[in-house]
Amino acid sequence: MNNKISSDWLYEITPNKKLIDLNLKEIWRYRDLLILFVKRDIVTVYKQTILGPLWFFIQPLFTSVIFTLVFNNVGGIATGGVPNFLFNLAGITAWNYFKSCLTGTSNIFRGNASIFGKVYFPRAVMPLSITISNLMKFGIQLIIFIGFYVYYLFIGKEVAPNQNLVLFPVYVLMMALMGLGFGMTISAFTTKYRDLTVLVTFAVSLLMYVSAVPFPLSKAKEKLPELEWVFEYNPITQIIEGFRYMTIDYGTFTWGGFTYALVFSVVIFLIGLIVFNRTEKNFIDTV
Repeated sequence: MNNKISSDWLYEITPNKKLIDLNLKEIWRYRDLLILFVKRDIVTVYKQTILGPLWFFIQPLFTSVIFTLVFNNVGGIATGGVPNFLFNLAGITAWNYFKSCLTGTSNIFRGNASIFGKVYFPRAVMPLSITISNLMKFGIQLIIFIGFYVYYLFIGKEVAPNQNLVLFPVYVLMMALMGLGFGMTISAFTTKYRDLTVLVTFAVSLLMYVSAVPFPLSKAKEKLPELEWVFEYNPITQIIEGFRYMTIDYGTFTWGGFTYALVFSVVIFLIGLIVFNRTEKNFIDTV
C-alpha cells in the first residue's frame, strides 16, 4: 500500500542528496522563479535612487579614473603603450563580475532565511540568479569598455585584441565559477559565524590588490620580487591578466597559468556546491 501511494507522487522532496548535486532538471522546472529572482536582483539594487541604472556606468568609469590618477599619473606605473584608462577599465570590468558573484552569494542563507523557511524551491536557484543578473551587469560594463576601445582606435591609438579572444567565454565561466564557489562556501559558514560578513568586505578589497587589478603583473613582480609568488599563484591574477591580454594585447599569459586558473575554478565551485548542499539541510535552525 505504501509503495502504491509513494508511486503516485509527481515530485519527492528529500533531504538526502548526493555529495555533488546541482539537480539541473529540478532547477529547469523552477525556471520561472529563477527569472523572477534575476529581475528582482537587477531592479531592486538601484530602486529609489536618483541616478538609478546609471550607476552601472558610473561605478567602473569612476574607479578607472581614480586608478589612472593614482597608479599611473602619480605612481608612474606604465602600461606598455596601452592607454592607461583603457588598461584599468579592462581589469575593472573583469574584476567587478567576479567580485559581484562572490559578494552576492556570500550572504545567501542569512539574507534569504525568511524565504527559505516558508516555501520549498531548489536553493541553488538563488546563487544562480545572482550570477545571471551579474552577468547582465557585466554585459553593460563590457559595452562601456568596447565604446572606449572604439574611441581610442578612432583617435589613432594602437590597441587591438589577439587570437586569445576566442577564450573569452571560458574566462567569463571561470569568473562565475570562482565567484560562486567562494561565495557559497562563505555563505555556509556565515550561518554560524556572522563576523565573516564583515570580513568578506574587507578581504575583497585587499584581494583586488593582490590580484594585480590596478597594475600589470610584470610591474608587481618587478617592484615586489619577494611577493612574486603571491601574485603568481593567485588564480584571480591569471584571470585578470588573461582578460587584459586577449582584449588589449598587453599582459602576462601562459597556458600553464590558464590551465591552473581553470582547474582551480572548477574545484572551488565543486567544494562550494558540496558545502552549500550540506548546509541547506539544517541551516534554518542556526540562522
